[in-house]
Amino acid sequence: MAHWTLQGARGGAIGYVGAAVLASALGMASLIDSAAAQTPAPAPKKPPAAAPAQKGAPAAAAPTAPQSAWVKLCEKATAVTKDKDGKEAKKDLNICLTHHERLDGNTGMVLVSAAVRQVEGQDKQSFMVMVPLGMLIQPGMRASIYPKDMWEQVQKDEKVDETKLKGLKLGYTLCHPAGCTAEVEAGADLINDLKGSGGLVILAINPAGQAVGFPVPLFGFDQAYSGNPVDSKQYGEARKALMQQIAQRQHELAEEQKKQQAPGQAPGAAPPPAPKK
Repeated sequence: MAHWTLQGARGGAIGYVGAAVLASALGMASLIDSAAAQTPAPAPKKPPAAAPAQKGAPAAAAPTAPQSAWVKLCEKATAVTKDKDGKEAKKDLNICLTHHERLDGNTGMVLVSAAVRQVEGQDKQSFMVMVPLGMLIQPGMRASIYPKDMWEQVQKDEKVDETKLKGLKLGYTLCHPAGCTAEVEAGADLINDLKGSGGLVILAINPAGQAVGFPVPLFGFDQAYSGNPVDSKQYGEARKALMQQIAQRQHELAEEQKKQQAPGQAPGAAPPPAPKK
């Protein structure tokens, strides 16, 4: 098995922001609670005998297909270049990111994001990954690419032959308040691997020297990368609404915690012992 610790939401659900958000901009509660579906449900009680089927009754609903968390975003940016005479000239370029983002459903913090960057007029593309602050910069970042069948095994917590995985090394390039980003050139081979694989695990090193794994599913990457970009304004509004829901959830949890504390009791203090009879 892999010698790394899985990084997930701390004590809560994980939200996925992507094409699924844009499909229903107002229905993001399902995204915040998406991790709940991964928790095994208690065994159901024995159901009552089924009633005889009636003629013309609607058929049972088909299982819901998984929704992709990959989305393609494009924006115009002004680049300053020099012409053949050495004079500066401004040029508008189209920059696209095929992007995946995984959020902590309790705090809204980005646990991991991954993106392929395409710049108009440039043949080279970049694969970029961002992880939270606090990871060691010098060792860099690694990624293991899982074929679809092996990715399914990982989801079931089954052992896989790690010698069959493709490896990738990324060098850190930038740190900012949201996290630290590493990147590598995305050649044709890497793009094809991202299109045809089940998922990848990003490995970063924490201050204790331990490898921390950040899983990134690749379902829907090919369709997002090859398809048209989504409306950036609509995406931004949907993401903002999701963050507001997370903030409201934090507020409600804090208020509930206050109500549960006895009057005059310090936060986190143990309740006073019950009086003896």
